[in-house]
Amino acid sequence: MKNLYRYLSAFLLLFTCQQSLAQTANQLTGIVKDAKGTVVPYASVAVVQTNTKAIITGATTDEQGTFAIKSPATGTYLLRVTAIGFTTLDTSPFEVNSAEFSKNFGTLTVQEDAKLLKEVTVQSMRPKVVAQADKMVVSVDGTALAASSTAYEVLAKSPGVFIDQDGNIQLNGKAGIQIMIDGKLTYLSGKELQTMLQGMSAENLKDIEIITNPSAKYDAEGNAGILNINLKKNSLTGMNGSVYVGSFHNGMSGLSTGGTLNYKKGKWSTSANIDAARRVFYRNAMFNREFNTDSSSSKQKSNGRQEDIRQVPSMRLTTDYDITDKHSVGVTANLYYQDFDSEFITRTFTSNGNPEVDSLITATNLINGQFSNYTFNGHYMGKLDTAGTTLSADVDYVMINNSSNSRFYNLYQQLNNGNSRLVLPGSDNPSDYNIFSAKTDFTKPYSKDTKLELGAKFSRVVSDNDLRFFYNVDNVNVPDALKSNHFIYKEKILAAYANFNTKLSEKWSLQSGLRAEQTLGEGNLITTNTTFKRHYLNLFPSIFLMNNISKDYQISYNYSRRINRPRYESLNPFVFYIDPYTYAQGNPSLRPAYTNSFEVTQTLKSKYIFKMGYAVTTNFIAEVPEQFPELNRTVFMQSNVKRYENVNSNLVLPIKISKNWDMNNTFNVAYQDYTIEQKERSLRNKLLSYYGQSTQNIQLPKKVRLEVNAFYQGPGAYALYRISGLWGIDVGLKRSFLNDKLEFSVNVNDIFRGQQIIGRANYNGNINEFDQYFGSRSLRLNLRYRFNKGAKFEEKNRNTNLEELNRAGGNN
Repeated sequence: MKNLYRYLSAFLLLFTCQQSLAQTANQLTGIVKDAKGTVVPYASVAVVQTNTKAIITGATTDEQGTFAIKSPATGTYLLRVTAIGFTTLDTSPFEVNSAEFSKNFGTLTVQEDAKLLKEVTVQSMRPKVVAQADKMVVSVDGTALAASSTAYEVLAKSPGVFIDQDGNIQLNGKAGIQIMIDGKLTYLSGKELQTMLQGMSAENLKDIEIITNPSAKYDAEGNAGILNINLKKNSLTGMNGSVYVGSFHNGMSGLSTGGTLNYKKGKWSTSANIDAARRVFYRNAMFNREFNTDSSSSKQKSNGRQEDIRQVPSMRLTTDYDITDKHSVGVTANLYYQDFDSEFITRTFTSNGNPEVDSLITATNLINGQFSNYTFNGHYMGKLDTAGTTLSADVDYVMINNSSNSRFYNLYQQLNNGNSRLVLPGSDNPSDYNIFSAKTDFTKPYSKDTKLELGAKFSRVVSDNDLRFFYNVDNVNVPDALKSNHFIYKEKILAAYANFNTKLSEKWSLQSGLRAEQTLGEGNLITTNTTFKRHYLNLFPSIFLMNNISKDYQISYNYSRRINRPRYESLNPFVFYIDPYTYAQGNPSLRPAYTNSFEVTQTLKSKYIFKMGYAVTTNFIAEVPEQFPELNRTVFMQSNVKRYENVNSNLVLPIKISKNWDMNNTFNVAYQDYTIEQKERSLRNKLLSYYGQSTQNIQLPKKVRLEVNAFYQGPGAYALYRISGLWGIDVGLKRSFLNDKLEFSVNVNDIFRGQQIIGRANYNGNINEFDQYFGSRSLRLNLRYRFNKGAKFEEKNRNTNLEELNRAGGNN
């Protein structure tokens, strides 16, 4: 209750700021649009003195096309509006006769410069990585290396991103990343998130935003920051779209095809995106384990191969309607389905030094099932005045179903006498998630440099996981009550935030924010009629201080506090069978992890960026394996690591080698330090790791684009594991035909098969080693055709953007 009072007092104080700040009266305001009534963002609006023609002051329009400029001294002036692709617009002269003078110019309409658009052919080398003060933006749209790829594969190539041995995503050496799509949380984590991203075509991606230190406006979930995937949006009037077909070969063969259809006329804008694919995946794996006690020692050596085939149809439908030029509404439906079949065959040799008891187990694991994710969103956007006051609202409803059927064929053989026996366990595991979320955001600018943001959010998640384990005896499935369980988890989160942006002086600006989140969780283990509750209230402050030393050089100082809540399935206390010697077990005692993160960012000429950061996490959630020598069994469990410290530095260094050759380089160095308490022992795992990536974009003759991506990930630490270094080189070519309507792409990934993931953990004298390769080396071919009817290609292309799924493990 004490924390609640603190939260309410702090929130009330920030809200009072809104009431105490009087809106500046002496302003010149308005909105810039084109001849079709579409807003023109980032246009320059200059205040020009009529007699001297001197530019006195000015501003740039925001994403909604609005501007607000402080009125100049008394005199006669005009406004001059300029924007790329449009002719210059001068307003009629007006007279400023007092210090309190204000004027609303309403809508200023600019005309397209047809001559300029027709005569200038743009062959720009669009940078793959753009460094901004608060994030990095990785371009995906139109790149050869994204053709026939999945969203998961594109994420894996992003600067600082690393995929661990279990397929989880890390950023700058830190786990606990949050995935968003178009600014909305995916609510998924673990295998469900991996499944969804592996089924999403990269053909539909525009770019990826890497946000390492988010503000209070974002959900506090995610210790390592946020990866926001922005999908392509239509910006052309009339009917347009594209169709594509692609193939994938890595020893297995896959296909993908799909298309996009957009229609925009008047106040309506509608788009449909349909994709269908046969996704394939394989893994070669080797595991070595040692079980040591004071009186015994045994070893296990396993090798195996996993092959997955996934049939993935998906559809995305979006429609937006402009009620007026200031108010719009829209709905989006994402319909995603996946039918999957997986076969994992392992051979495990067990020995304890006595040849008479040496054994071999051949295990064939067959898993098939269906995964579906149906997401529905309704949103409203309103501009309440010409000064830039906005109000937005979003309502989301998500239904996720994952139904898997597992059959295990375990052949036990005694090598000394040839005796053998066949054991046939199996399980059916339907799991469902129902998610409802509603949020609203309010933005109030008080001047060009002062703005207040307020918002609130409510979310409710119901997770239902039913594991039915059995043994097949004489073709009859006999239930195993000790391994079966039914677990339901319900969680509500109530959140509110306030962000205040202001300019302290000519060189200093400040953004401060406070977010409060009340978590109400309840777990119910139906099998044993056991319940537990998790109720906690947390405050998440954030501060961003910017020093504009010069026009080309800025330094920002950032601080934020964040949380990483346990995955829903990780709280399930029962045991999940993987193979005869390997189990996964939930942990209802898991506590949320909290991270305090500090960053100093230096930006030079808006493109070179050097970032240094320090983050400390308490109760860090990580997989900690535990071995039981008496059973030769390994149990993998999510546990709280007492403390995790991360010191990292990141350098973004783009280099333009020539007019047609751009090089984007990113480098990261991180010091990782884990403190783990296990069986009354305190273990330390600390290591200095480093990462480098270089992407070459080369424009060759005949409209051929060459892209080369190379990276090296040095040795790293993760909880008890030490992970060896890995590297990769990808090459892509893209050629345009038929006035750029037809594109053909070919790319080869991991040419030299360097993405081998090798790791080792040593705890309490027990060894767990693995060596895995996830079939990264592949050949991809892709053909895309774009069509357009009712709008000219030279029309100016403008993109406008109208956040609990990540822990459930779908598509938003």
